[in-house]
Formats: sequence, C-alpha cells, structure tokens
Amino acid sequence: MNLITDHVKPVRPVKVLQFGEGGFLRGFVDWMLQKLNDAGHWTGSVAVVQPIDMGMCDMLSAQNCLYTHIIRGAEGVEKTLVDVIDHCVKPYEDFEGYLKHAENPDLRFIVSNTTESGIVFEADNKPTDVPPHSFPAKLTLLLKRRFDCGLGGLILIPCELIDRNGDNLKKCVLQYADLWELGAEFTKWVEQENVFCNTLVDRINTGYPRDEKLDLGYEDKMVNTSEYFHLWVIETDHDLEAELPFTKSGLNVIVTKDALERYRTRKVRLLNGAHTSMVAHALLSGLQTVRECMEDEAMHSFLETCLYQEIIPTLDLPQEELKTYAADVLTRFANPYIKHYLADISLNSISKYKVRVLPSVLEYKVRFGSYPKNLVKGLARILQFYREGTPRDDASVIDYIRSHTNDEILANTAFWGEDLTCLSEVLADAYTSK
Repeated sequence: MNLITDHVKPVRPVKVLQFGEGGFLRGFVDWMLQKLNDAGHWTGSVAVVQPIDMGMCDMLSAQNCLYTHIIRGAEGVEKTLVDVIDHCVKPYEDFEGYLKHAENPDLRFIVSNTTESGIVFEADNKPTDVPPHSFPAKLTLLLKRRFDCGLGGLILIPCELIDRNGDNLKKCVLQYADLWELGAEFTKWVEQENVFCNTLVDRINTGYPRDEKLDLGYEDKMVNTSEYFHLWVIETDHDLEAELPFTKSGLNVIVTKDALERYRTRKVRLLNGAHTSMVAHALLSGLQTVRECMEDEAMHSFLETCLYQEIIPTLDLPQEELKTYAADVLTRFANPYIKHYLADISLNSISKYKVRVLPSVLEYKVRFGSYPKNLVKGLARILQFYREGTPRDDASVIDYIRSHTNDEILANTAFWGEDLTCLSEVLADAYTSK
C-alpha cells in the first residue's frame, strides 16, 4: 500500500487558514493539529495559502496535501502521516478563490509564518491589487470580506520570529484599514472581534533530507523532518485551550496572559546563550559541530556549567522548569540527525553576546557579587577567535577588535550598549586560562 496515494483523507471542516506551506509550519502547527485530530480532541482541517508567487503548493497538492513527518533524535524515530491539510490556495492565480475563504462560517483561526520580513506595512500596496504584495495587506482584504459578510472575528496566531508578532500584525492591518479608508466600523470590528496573539515558537525543522535515502516504502516528495523538542508559547487573554486543547493532547504548548517575555528570555538565555558562549571556545579547540561539543568531555562540562551554575541562577522562572529546559537543550545539541556547524553559529558573535549572554553575566554579579567564570571565558574566546580565527562579522567590528586592547573593546559602548570595563580583571584572567 502506498500511504500517499492510497490513503483516504477524512473530511473535516476547514477551521484554519494558514499562510505558508514550508517545512516549519508543516512540522510544527500542522503536526500539532494532526495530533489534536488523532486524539479526538478537535475536528478540523487547514487550508494553506501560498503567500508568494512561487512556492511548493503545487507539489503539495499533487499528493492530495498528504505528507510524512518524521521526528528524529536521541529519543528515537517517530513517523506520522499528516492529513490535516484540506487544500491549497494560490492568491496570485486565484485571488477571488482566496478571498472566498473569508465567507466560511467554520473558519476560526489564522496562522502564519511568512519569514521575519513578512509582517511589514508597505504603503504602496493598494486594495485594488490582485493580490497586494505584503502578507498584512492580503490579510486585511480577507478580514474586510469577512466583515462585509457579517461573520464573526478570527483568532490570529502568527509564528514569525519577531518580537510581539501579533501586536505588529494587528498594527499593520489597522494601518491598511486607515490608508484604504475601509471605515470606522471595520476598524472597530478588527479591534474588538478579532484576537491577535503574540507567540514564541521553538523547534528545529530540518525539512526534506536531500542528502539521505529514506526507506519509507513509498514515495513522498514532501516528507518533512524535525527534532523531538517543540514549544509554542501563545500570549492571549482568550481561552484558547477551550478551542484548541493542546495540553490535553500532550503537546508542549503554553497559553499565557502575560508571561511570554519570560519564556522568550528563557530561550534566548539558555538555548541561544549556550550556543554563543561555547562557539568560539569550541572552534579554537578544533571542534566543528554542536554534536562534537557534546561528545567532547571538556566542552560538555563547560556547557553544563554555563547552563546550570551560571545562567539558571539568574532567571526567575521555577528552577525545576529551567533545569528541565536546560536538559532539553543538551539533548537537542546531541541530536545525531542534526549537523549544526559552529562556523554558522559564530556569525555576528559580538552582537549576539550582547543580547544573549551579557544580561546573564551582569545579573549574576548583582545576585552573587562576582562574575560567572565560564560565561566571561566565552567572551574571552570570542575576542581571541576574532583575532586568530576566521570570524564572520562586519569588517569594521573585526578590524576594531584586532587593532584595540581588551580594555578598549570593553569600553566601546557601541558594542555593548554600556561601558564594560568592570569586566576588565576577570576577562584578563579568562583570556590567559585554557
């Protein structure tokens, strides 16, 4: 039996309109919605909108919108046939067909992942464009059609990797409503009848494994792969769990009214901060990938100290929750199916250190009266790597580091946003230690 061609897809009402057909949404949102259906906790399907002219909807449609999602990691391998996508729509070919989705009384949710540059206001977009270029402009016309039909509002859950993504999407929609003079009643409907959620998403989706030969037993040109770990933090006052029972279905989804920034801080400090703290140290030690770091006893110990002894004590989330997340980070770093090159992670290490690591360093000093040795050593190795290695950064940043002393670099507020000469002594010790 060919699971793709022979599978009978259940008929479910289209409750979700999804902007984006790429590997992330298919391996994150659609996989979760499949789990809800399979658990019997929700009944619904997805209509996928191809937000740009060129995309993968034709390939997806050729398989009746079915695909295999494979989760792989140290935990094992899990394979799921995803049949939650009902159909695809291409606004650049059938804009009216796209707008007709607004007339669906079953429609309840909008999800999106149109890249970090997708949620933007482009003033030259017009309501007569077929279609307008920007994602928020396309969305505004869809919402206007729904308003004109006298239907209720929607719950919008953007997944773009920008801060306050829901707030920014709402702002763009209201800007178009004003620019296009869509009326005060429509603006009121957007603001009062629709729910714009802010979100944090976290899962490594590795897409189609083109350098591997998968033994599925059938052909699937849209196969998608990811790690086991997944986290979706959704900030809203709406009782989202009553409509999408993620937690009941065993999914790592946190619906919160006001704690999104705490979880964002957790991710940035622990996951991203760990990457940035170890990357130059590891490269100077002759390592090439994150997994090699996990297999190297000294680097593994360095990383554990950073996570458990120097970063976690500076955060205010429950300690057991932080330790669990740190353990997940180590497991993810050790994933044998993901080849994450340190050279790629090293891009713009100076600015990354400022955002991801420096807050932990300074907070540690406030709480404990001294500076965390390994996190400062991470900075010392970054400076050493910029001088001796092959850093990937703006040429002016590299030239400055190579032509100035450590004390001068620490005093450069353009790098750090403040004068860091307070770190001079501890950095000098770290710079000479191995």
